[in-house]
Amino acid sequence: MQKIGLCWLVIAGCAGSVVAAHTNNILITGYWPPTNEMIRQFSTSPTQNPGGWRGGNWEGRGYDIYSYFPEFPGGTGVNPQGNGDFEVDYQDTSSDWWRITDIVKPVAIITFSRGANGSNWEVEYRTKNRAVWVNDYTAPFQPTPSPPDSSVPAETIRYSTLPMQTIVNSVNSANLGISAFIDSNSSTLAGGFLSEFIGYHGMWYQSLHSSSSDPYWTVAAGHIHVGINTPLAAATTAAEISLRDLISYVDTQVPAPGTLMPATFGLVWLGRRRRS
Repeated sequence: MQKIGLCWLVIAGCAGSVVAAHTNNILITGYWPPTNEMIRQFSTSPTQNPGGWRGGNWEGRGYDIYSYFPEFPGGTGVNPQGNGDFEVDYQDTSSDWWRITDIVKPVAIITFSRGANGSNWEVEYRTKNRAVWVNDYTAPFQPTPSPPDSSVPAETIRYSTLPMQTIVNSVNSANLGISAFIDSNSSTLAGGFLSEFIGYHGMWYQSLHSSSSDPYWTVAAGHIHVGINTPLAAATTAAEISLRDLISYVDTQVPAPGTLMPATFGLVWLGRRRRS
């Protein structure tokens, strides 16, 4: 794991002080192919990504991208649960989620999973804290506990904080042969299986760290379903497009270095924070 960067912006004025803090780390996750393969370049694991981690200060944009995903030796037909981080299993996914987010402390999150037939980029608008989920592959077949989030009533809906329309517009404009859209009206929301489960975890985590005064402020989080028939090269490009739009959005929310320098303000900069 690469060094985790943390920056603190302390702004002191006549009316008091405001402290904004965050890391420069973005977390992305995948499940079934192509969603694991399309984010492989951002894994720090030499076993999963022997070509080397490409997420450090990605494209000079000032953010480190970290990806985590399972492998499916033998294929998903014979091994649908997979092996490693974020197996397609409720207990494994939840345990890995809290372990990994405690390490990365992301400023933004995109969870990806395989969706319906076709070449699609389905940006989920909402997820639900379900009491009953679609069974997974290994007992216990339901989350423990279920619903997973005890801080709100069962069936509570959480909403994506990604720049959804911007991502959709950018992916469609790239002419990748992918149909990008926001799913805001599906009766099943994000499907009720592991896709919605990890998507809910992302939106839940963001709600826990939504304050700019949180030492590990998370600006945005959301889930994207990737169509089964989406070619890997196109999916990889669409993931990169989505990351660029996410970073641009985070930049609008996070004060940039040197932008608040009047005499009445003091700036304290700890760790590293690279910005283009």
